[in-house]
Amino acid sequence: MTPEAKKTALRMIPYGIYVLTAADGKGGIAAATVNWVTQTAFAPPLVVVGVKADSGAYALIKESRSFVLNMLGKDHKGLAFTFFRPADVVDGKISGQAFRTGTTGAPILVEAPAAVECKVTAIVEQGDHHIVVGEVIDAHVNKPPTGRPDAAILEMKELGDNVFYGG
Repeated sequence: MTPEAKKTALRMIPYGIYVLTAADGKGGIAAATVNWVTQTAFAPPLVVVGVKADSGAYALIKESRSFVLNMLGKDHKGLAFTFFRPADVVDGKISGQAFRTGTTGAPILVEAPAAVECKVTAIVEQGDHHIVVGEVIDAHVNKPPTGRPDAAILEMKELGDNVFYGG
């Protein structure tokens, strides 16, 4: 396997863009743009997300055992780029973005069209991103999509020709 073939083949996997948020209940809040996400079960509803092992978001998720997956719509490219860097909380906003506290205590971005709140059921610690399995315990639709819900989500390919994550 050549490195270029591996990179090209793995970059052919389509990715949605999401903002993962978590809180520790003591004032600590983290947020990060993520794209390695999928639903893995209907009953109970489970999602998995790959979270960078050395990130602040991963540390808070591991401690709090919960997170929110905020879906980004087609018009949220700016939000995706905002959370590519470590988040800060100033004047009741995360990196300048308004939020409300969800059932789990984790932030739900007000601008996100939808979000799911998850309770961590398992963590697989392998590689530079760890796999977090979350049971969906609450769901929020702030802006109902027109047409297919999966067509409303921002995708990695829409961030520009030079933005890749994977491979």
